[in-house]
Amino acid sequence: MPSSRKNNKQLHIDTEALSTLALVQEGLISPVDKLMNEEEAIEVSASKMYKGVPYPFSFVLAPSGKRNRKILETLEKDDVVDLVVEGRVVGELTVESTFKIDPKQRLQCIFGTSDPTHPGVKNTIKRLGEIAVSGPYHVEYPLISSHLNRVKTIIKEQNVKNVSGLMLSANPLNRAHERMIRHTIEDSDLVVLFLLKPFNNYGLRFDIRYEAVMGFIENFLPPNKVVVVPLENSYIFAGYNELILDALVAKNYGCTRIVIPKYHRGLGLFFDHNRLNSIFDAAKNIKIDVKTMEQYVYCNQCRTLVSTSTCPHGQHHHVHYHSASLLQLIEEGIMPPSVLVRREVSARILSTLYPDRFRNLQEIYDSLMPNVGLMEEHSEEDFYIKLMGLYQTTSLT
Repeated sequence: MPSSRKNNKQLHIDTEALSTLALVQEGLISPVDKLMNEEEAIEVSASKMYKGVPYPFSFVLAPSGKRNRKILETLEKDDVVDLVVEGRVVGELTVESTFKIDPKQRLQCIFGTSDPTHPGVKNTIKRLGEIAVSGPYHVEYPLISSHLNRVKTIIKEQNVKNVSGLMLSANPLNRAHERMIRHTIEDSDLVVLFLLKPFNNYGLRFDIRYEAVMGFIENFLPPNKVVVVPLENSYIFAGYNELILDALVAKNYGCTRIVIPKYHRGLGLFFDHNRLNSIFDAAKNIKIDVKTMEQYVYCNQCRTLVSTSTCPHGQHHHVHYHSASLLQLIEEGIMPPSVLVRREVSARILSTLYPDRFRNLQEIYDSLMPNVGLMEEHSEEDFYIKLMGLYQTTSLT
């Protein structure tokens, strides 16, 4: 993006900050629509409200680093500053004011702690400076605007009324996730599935998770009932205020309801505006309905997927859909049982993670698998699917 003025001063930010600025620019956490000045930042930090809507902390830009601090200390009102990511100008900001912030206080507002051993604090503190800048800005980040326009177009063209938002990591996509999606579809005209895309390298790559989710939707769900939106999950979504921001994003995408698992860590009470609140209190001001979804397990007595609230058997009969454990199996190259992860999903993930894993794939396939008597070429994805079918043969067990 070319600058409108030559020799502008520059502030260097990272992609995470750029994504967050673009999120606000597109109105996705409205009523927050700009960088806050000092007076607004202090008010929001104290009241946890902005323009009558719950908002957990001030929205400010305070990039770290000696180079940025030197520039911030020299800025004056109406100065125009280029915003730069990895040497490329991505936007422009017109300075309204600069002011000092307390990084520890900001971390406390976001994460509920400023303990440097906390993973979120540890990752964020190095990105956070002590001087913030406010003022109108514009950034180029077409990914967010294109997804927003796509969802708005679908809602308008299909004239849907009941639109549910569902936040999902799918790391990996498991049977409990599938049940949640199906139940959400049942009483919705459209489901907007926000596939979370964090700015860290934990778990499966986003493209692998996205392809797994899309494969499930295309092959096992009614057409035109689910639209997938990558949601870049920056640090502002961390901590105990995550659900408030999720609700704001869902609302501004056009959702009339947000669906939350009952076991979500952010569903409990939080201290806000001098009293205990929950997401249900916040949702009244955000003007979005909240639906909680049961926790699903596999019961070896019921022999099916059940919710913990309807199954009469004890926990010792339950197989849990623990994402970290399933992820560990997959990362070790092991197919999780189909009762936990659909074999088509496992096959797609493993064939992507371990390409050309088998030296003589065709020979192994022809030796082990039933066939129609014709020579056929098979992919590793086909092989995994058929292999799981053999695992499920029960007459000899």
